[in-house]
Amino acid sequence: MSGKKDWYIIDGYRPSPTPDPEAVYVGHESVMILNTNDCDAHVLISVYFEDRDPVENIPLTVPAKRVRAFKTDDAEALGGLQLAVGVQYSMVLKSDVGVHVQYGRLDVQQPNMAYMALVAHGE
Repeated sequence: MSGKKDWYIIDGYRPSPTPDPEAVYVGHESVMILNTNDCDAHVLISVYFEDRDPVENIPLTVPAKRVRAFKTDDAEALGGLQLAVGVQYSMVLKSDVGVHVQYGRLDVQQPNMAYMALVAHGE
């Protein structure tokens, strides 16, 4: 089995998509889950906030030997949860088989932009 079952993304923060309607790049945040196993990965996502109760156990399936990537503004991928621009949150992903998780954010709020990509903490 490849990967780990528990993953933690601590610094979630959805940036504004664009300060300028004619901007070339669109600000976003995304989560990528890689399943290299021969069976589907059944992932439960929990989202924690600074000032309200968490939204827990949102189901997501990653097919065998596939990657599932979603932007955090995709409410359908998050079971209907709407993550607002500028809201700090953390995310926990728990899978029934080992997977690999990466997180990325493109912030275009300043002319020089900022892109961050990191592998989440896995256990």
